[in-house]
Amino acid sequence: MSTDELHNQVMWNRLISIVEEQALTLVRTAFSTSVREAGDLSAGVFDKQGRMVAQAVTGTPGHVNTMAAAVPHFINDIGPERIYPGDVYLTNDPWKGTGHLHDITVTTPVFRGETLIGFFASTAHVVDIGGRGYGPDGHEVYEEGIRIPIMKWSERGELNEDLVSMLHHNVRESDQVVGDIHGLAACNETGRRRLLNMLDEFGLNDIEKLAGFVFDRTRSATLDALKNVPPGTYRNEMTVDGYDHPVDLVATITVTTDGMNADFTGTSPVSKFGINVPITYAQAYFTYAMLVALAPELPNNYASLFPFTVSAPPGVILNAEHPDPVSVRHILGHFVTDLCLGALASALPEVIPAEGCGALWNFQASARAADPERPLPPVELLMFNSGGTGARPHLDGLTSTAFPSGVRTMSTEATEQVGPMIIWRKEIRPDSGGPGKQRGGLGQIMELGASDGYQLEFSAMFDRVEHPARGRNGGGNGATGQVYLDDGTAFSSKGKQTIPAERRLVLELPGGGGFGDPAERDRAAEQFDLEQGYVTKAASKTPIDNVAKNGSDDD
Repeated sequence: MSTDELHNQVMWNRLISIVEEQALTLVRTAFSTSVREAGDLSAGVFDKQGRMVAQAVTGTPGHVNTMAAAVPHFINDIGPERIYPGDVYLTNDPWKGTGHLHDITVTTPVFRGETLIGFFASTAHVVDIGGRGYGPDGHEVYEEGIRIPIMKWSERGELNEDLVSMLHHNVRESDQVVGDIHGLAACNETGRRRLLNMLDEFGLNDIEKLAGFVFDRTRSATLDALKNVPPGTYRNEMTVDGYDHPVDLVATITVTTDGMNADFTGTSPVSKFGINVPITYAQAYFTYAMLVALAPELPNNYASLFPFTVSAPPGVILNAEHPDPVSVRHILGHFVTDLCLGALASALPEVIPAEGCGALWNFQASARAADPERPLPPVELLMFNSGGTGARPHLDGLTSTAFPSGVRTMSTEATEQVGPMIIWRKEIRPDSGGPGKQRGGLGQIMELGASDGYQLEFSAMFDRVEHPARGRNGGGNGATGQVYLDDGTAFSSKGKQTIPAERRLVLELPGGGGFGDPAERDRAAEQFDLEQGYVTKAASKTPIDNVAKNGSDDD
C-alpha cells in the first residue's frame, strides 16, 4: 500500500467516525422514541455534487438509500447560487425524500471559507405530520399531512420562524416534531464541525480526492461482487395481503457485467389506500437486497449504489406518483427485498434465505379520554414491532427481528413512559417459525391497552395475516399473523379502529419461512427448540418423544 493510499484509508476511517458521531448526536437529541429507541434514522456526508461518500451504520435502508438520492434534489431546488454558509434545508416530499410525509430529511451545506465543499444530510421519522395521522386510510397524499417542499429551515444562520410556526400549527405533537427537526439540524452541524477539524488536521481544502478514492475502490469491489451472478434474467412473484384485496408483486431482474435492473412490470396497480410505494423507496430496498446478498462487507455510498437501477410502468403499486396516497409505503416497500432476493435464489442457492415477516408491525395510536366529561391531554404513540425472518441456508431465521428495515424494537419501558399505554404481555410466539432443516424465525405475541381514563384509536398497518412467508427448498411456511381483542373479537389488519377502554388488543406477529426438508433438521437443534418453548410437541415433525421423556443430560 502506497503512502497516499495509507493516508486515504486513515481519512476514510476518520470520515466513518464523523458520520457515526453525527448519527449519535441525532439519537441523543431526538424527542421521538422511534429515533432514540429504534434508530429509525439515517446520516451521511456528501461531496459538493451531492454524491454520498459515507453513511452511519445506524440507520435503515429506506432512509439511507433514499437520502442518497435526495441531496441532488436539494441542490437543484435551492439553486447553487442560493446556497450560503449557515443554511439548513429540509423536506418531507415523498418523491424527493424518503417516500412518505412522516420522514423529515435535513441537509446542511459545508463551506471551507467561502467555498462549498460538501453536505451533511440526515433523516428521521416524526411521530405526527398532521392530516389523518400515520395510517393507510387516506385516498390522496393531501389527506396524509402537511407536505413541505424543499426549503430553508434557516438561512445564513437565521431560523425561518414562519416555517416553524407553520409546522407548529399543523401537527398534533408540535414540540416533538419541531424538536426532532432541530435535532436533525444539530446532528448535521456536528458533522460539519468535525469534518472541518479533520481537514485542518490533514491540511486539506476539500474532500474531492478522498471521495474519488472511496468511489474508485467501492465501484471496483461492487462490480467484482456482481460476477457471482451469471448474466441473464431472473424473475419472482409474491402475493401479500394489501388493503382491501391481495396485491401481486413481480420483479424481473436483468443482470449484466455492469449492473442490475429490477423491473416491476406485472405488479398490481396502485391502491386507493395509502399502501402505495414511490419508486425511489422500492429502489432503496432492491439495492439493499443485492448488496446484502453479494457484498455485505462493502461500504454503502454513491459508487456501490450506482450499478443498481429499477424501472416500472406508471400506475403500478411500486411506482406511485403524485398525488397517490403513500403514508404506509413501508408495508409493501419492505417486501421488495425478499421479492428480489427470491428472484436470485436459483443463482445463489447457498445465500438466499426463505421469506420473512418483511414489513414491520408498526403500532400508531392516538390516546384520547374515554369519558368526555373527564378531559385528559391527547397523546400520540408510536411503537415498532417485528416478526420472524426467513431461515437461511445454514442457519435458523432470527426471532422478532426487523429485516430488511433494521430498526430496533422499542422497549416496553420506553413506550409506556411516553404515553398512557400498558403492554401487558410481550413474548415469543411458539410454533410461528416455518419448519425446515433450518427453522424460520419466530414472531411474538403482544397484548396491550390504554391506561385508566383513556382509550386508544390506532391505525392498523399489518401484513402477512392472509399470506404467510414462504419457505424455500422444501421448508414450510411461517405462521400468519392475527389481530384481535382479548375477548376474541377479530380486528382488521389495516385501517383506523378503536380499542375500547375496558379491552386489550392482542397482536400475534408472523413467523419466517423454513429452509430445507424438516426431516433433515438436527435432532439436537430440535430438542433445544422444545426445551426453549420455541416449538411445541404437537408441532414437532419428527419423533423425539423418547428424548423428551427420558430428559436431558442435565436432569
